[in-house]
Amino acid sequence: MGHDHGHAAPDHRARLAIAFAITATILLAQAVGAWLTGSLALLVDTAHMLTDAGGLLLALCAASLSLRPPTPRRTWGYRRAEVLAALAQAAILLAVGIYVLIEGVQRLVEPPQIPSTELVVFGVIGLAGNIASLLVLAGQRSANFNLRAAFLEVLNDALGSVAVIVAAIVIAVTGWQQADAVAGLFIGVLIVPRAFTLLRETTAVLLESTPPGLDLDEVRNHLLELDHVDEVHDLHASLISSGLPVLSAHVVVADECFSDGHAARMLDDLQQCIAEHFPVTVEHSTFQLESGAHRRHEHASHA
Repeated sequence: MGHDHGHAAPDHRARLAIAFAITATILLAQAVGAWLTGSLALLVDTAHMLTDAGGLLLALCAASLSLRPPTPRRTWGYRRAEVLAALAQAAILLAVGIYVLIEGVQRLVEPPQIPSTELVVFGVIGLAGNIASLLVLAGQRSANFNLRAAFLEVLNDALGSVAVIVAAIVIAVTGWQQADAVAGLFIGVLIVPRAFTLLRETTAVLLESTPPGLDLDEVRNHLLELDHVDEVHDLHASLISSGLPVLSAHVVVADECFSDGHAARMLDDLQQCIAEHFPVTVEHSTFQLESGAHRRHEHASHA
């Protein structure tokens, strides 16, 4: 049993579209700069920018899909599209980060000649574009996995552009060509941990792990404190997408609840308990009310 809640996804497409347009423009400029200068730091920042542009395009597509209404075939619509898009972005970021670390070490040993003036110019162009994208995304960066992934990628790019500028200044002042490789390694170090974090979180959603902040033992104990509740089993909780946790459970209640009409009130009490008493607000909860005798007829795998 349960209530039918509306779960329309918020529309973040305008922010994502603006950020994508800015990122794609800067990507073209940095690609030209990486070709002209031969800089690893700028090449890596360009590759990172390419993943950003692709990630923002994926995020934009996922945001559009998530607004499509549920159907009898897809009862949650396409709300999980944002999780899949974030997972793809994280995988790409991880691959880029590993490449950067390998190439950076090689260039520390045999550094190429890098023109510092051109490098700083393209670094400043990249930083300006990243700051503009950050300002567009900052207000809603915690709204869902999609926007969070996009914000983190652009933030990493901004830091990467700073590293490119610093490397250019060091090369111009000291002539130490390895500064370019060091900047590239710095960008790689920024990328890899965040990619792993995003991979872990999105994979947890796809594996239907319990939402962070929701302790099912605590939930079970809280439900057992309600009047007429004798047992709680088959308790499950997961995330459909960002901001959409769901919970279900089989609840054994006193037999008289089914004869005196109290079962309907029990359902309200159970759902109110879940919606109001825990750090994670679970608005969509489904409970199966059972008599004590019904437990004996259930499959042995139920727990």
